[in-house]
Amino acid sequence: MSARLKTPPMRDLVSSAAAALKARIDEVDRLNVFPVPDGDTGTNMSLTMDTVVSEVSRLDHETSVAAVCHAVTHASLMGARGNSGVILSQILRGLCEGIDGASVFDTELLAVALERSRDVAYQAVRKPVEGTMLTVIKDVALSARRSADASDEIGVALERVSTAAAESVQRTPELLPVLKQNNVVDAGGYGLALLIDGFVAAVLGRDVTLAPRVGGGAGVLAVEPVDDWDDAEYLYCTEFLLFGDGIERDPLHDFVSSAGGSELVVGDGGAFKVHVHTNDPASLLAHVTSLGEVAEVHINNMRRQTAERDEKLRSERLASEPKPLGFVAVASGSGLGDILTSLGADVIVNGGQTMNPSTADLARAIAQVGAAKVIVLPNNKNIVMAAQAAASVADRPVGVVPTTSVPQGFAALLAWDGTDELEAGVAAMSEAASAVRTGEVTRAVRDAHGKAGAIRSGQVIGIVDDEDVEVVGEDVASVSLELAAVLLEDGPESLTLLAGEELDDAAFAEIATAISTRFPDVAVEAHRGEQPLYPLIMSAE
Repeated sequence: MSARLKTPPMRDLVSSAAAALKARIDEVDRLNVFPVPDGDTGTNMSLTMDTVVSEVSRLDHETSVAAVCHAVTHASLMGARGNSGVILSQILRGLCEGIDGASVFDTELLAVALERSRDVAYQAVRKPVEGTMLTVIKDVALSARRSADASDEIGVALERVSTAAAESVQRTPELLPVLKQNNVVDAGGYGLALLIDGFVAAVLGRDVTLAPRVGGGAGVLAVEPVDDWDDAEYLYCTEFLLFGDGIERDPLHDFVSSAGGSELVVGDGGAFKVHVHTNDPASLLAHVTSLGEVAEVHINNMRRQTAERDEKLRSERLASEPKPLGFVAVASGSGLGDILTSLGADVIVNGGQTMNPSTADLARAIAQVGAAKVIVLPNNKNIVMAAQAAASVADRPVGVVPTTSVPQGFAALLAWDGTDELEAGVAAMSEAASAVRTGEVTRAVRDAHGKAGAIRSGQVIGIVDDEDVEVVGEDVASVSLELAAVLLEDGPESLTLLAGEELDDAAFAEIATAISTRFPDVAVEAHRGEQPLYPLIMSAE
């Protein structure tokens, strides 16, 4: 089997390889612990490939292989990002040098190209470290040479190359102790293996298969935060392009080496890509600007990058590990939802008076909670039965605290003592909720007659505990003041006010002040609830 290298397939191969990596950027980033755990290896390699894909996509379909190789080499150098991206650019450069001018893609060419890729990559790094992407390209080149010596068909050789890349990645923890300590494979090696498998998949017309092979049994994604940043390490990852006639690579490399560590200086012909970890990027840049023109300067604080990576890993780990007990609460209004969330609710279901969620809505919310057991707070008497029905069909133990108002939900969450026991939690929260009296100020939607007498449609009414109309009036302020008096008549010590979406801040402040003045011995708390239909909700405890 052989295949002729023409521009259209070459473009497709580059795109396929880049896509295979891009689909797993986050996985590669999470693995990143060497040379520093800054979590950007996948991102940097993918950004490098993005530049290559962009450059190649602009070429005419009839462009020669030599021109395509030149575009890949130039774009990867100009777009190289980070330590991994710079080394990748040299791997691509070597690969292109090996196939430049070829008309037939056979096993011997594959071996020659990968051997050149290996050589150029190792030459770019003054102190090569095994257990990295350098090891992977070395093992891949060895596999290709064995296939060439055995006269394997190109399809067989390509599959063996892809397998060799995956197996090499699996061995990286045995070669680099920091990987083994953190239970990961090398991020750059994994990224390179993804690129190789994407390339092979495009040639052979199959799906990318590397991820399951690399992930099998190696704990590739079981990554823990590293938390081992050493203040003595260099702080800034600094990279830039340097252009200038007469600049010699070796003296430049010597200077960069004296400025820090993890240094890479690649390129020639008056165009260089420089990468280094240093504590003084300003002095470094001041010197190189005296040599030529500087462009594409990137300076990253690696301590902050490491902290961000570790925080992301912690969040992902917590999200993946179910806690013992979680909560679903029903509320309508962004402010009410925010308060419930601050008190511990995991999922807020939008609903309330005239907007009752269904059993299915509540069942979906229960399923979203990352907890072994769940307590539901319906916060409306018309939702209690739906909550109980949802609990009966849930995939885990679920209890329902029969709260009939959002303030009761607040009290219930505040009463939870951290117990993991479902029945004990429901009992304590139910007791706390029952001690709350709730008042709601709204407008009558029709003529009626209640405890407070005749009611005309459109009048402002004050309802206690979702049952009795205790106050009737013509404006929200006066009804609110009288409703507060009803709620406080038995001597509660605190009153919470929740402003609805139609009550502006000024009017809300006036109501709160009036209540505080009339009842100076009561602690009044005022919050924005943003609930519809009810200009004011209040609760007494």
